Amino acid sequence: MESELTWQEAKARTLAMQLEIAELIPEAKVVKIHNKKTGTLFSCSETQHRWKGSNTVTLTEGTEPEPLVRAIEAHFQDSRFDIEAGIDNVGNYEVQLRSLNTAENYIVAAGWDPDTIRIDSGSPCFTLPEGVYPGGDF
Repeated sequence: MESELTWQEAKARTLAMQLEIAELIPEAKVVKIHNKKTGTLFSCSETQHRWKGSNTVTLTEGTEPEPLVRAIEAHFQDSRFDIEAGIDNVGNYEVQLRSLNTAENYIVAAGWDPDTIRIDSGSPCFTLPEGVYPGGDF
């Protein structure tokens, strides 16, 4: 049952999935993958939270992100994720992968900087241990 995950397990699982998504981009088109190690907690309910984080893939100069985002979308067809795609608020093609069973999700789109793809993520929900304050970096 997902609610039995610790925050550390939820974060580790989400970081691993971010990296798995990033590694779908052909190696020849990747300069580097920056997997941020810290994120923040958001409420799922009165008693549960989820870890939110991101990573950025820097692409070789001149590489168009949209075909790569579309390839990631195609990879996850018929997977454990519900897929929603469209144009984000700045005009880039965006794919959202949402778990069919939990609050886990990933948003993949062109990054804020040229030649980048950003992967934003949210973990499955979990209950924090008694006395752990949900503010700050996790």
